[in-house]
Amino acid sequence: MAKQREQVAVVEAHEGIAVIRGGGFNRHWNGIHYKQGMSGKNVGSTALSMNVATVLAGGIAYAHIHVGFEVMLYILEGRVRHDYGPGLKHSVINEAGDFIYIEPGVPHEVYNIGEGHLVAVVARSAADEWDRIIPYDRNQPT
Repeated sequence: MAKQREQVAVVEAHEGIAVIRGGGFNRHWNGIHYKQGMSGKNVGSTALSMNVATVLAGGIAYAHIHVGFEVMLYILEGRVRHDYGPGLKHSVINEAGDFIYIEPGVPHEVYNIGEGHLVAVVARSAADEWDRIIPYDRNQPT
């Protein structure tokens, strides 16, 4: 299988301020397409990362847990359902204009329930982006 080449956006460094113009869609994880964004990997941040995530119509980001970091989302376009908690037995629906906060360790699965793409700004209290995300089995004992 050919290795997918990751395109990296150019980071402009300006004495304490870094700028990425555009970013482009070039990274994928668990059914989510990400614009490059900023993290410890490209701007040297130590406790934050941020990017724009897109889930295609009908797409799912399968159940997972963020280990040791918080996530905040702002929904730019679309509708999303998060199934969450032990066994993913709870559910909440959000749409464009909503903010979402996910505590560390909360299992959740993301469903794009809108007719088009789901687009969200994603901010994490971790500079390594998704390196500390683990899969979650909804059938595991609680």
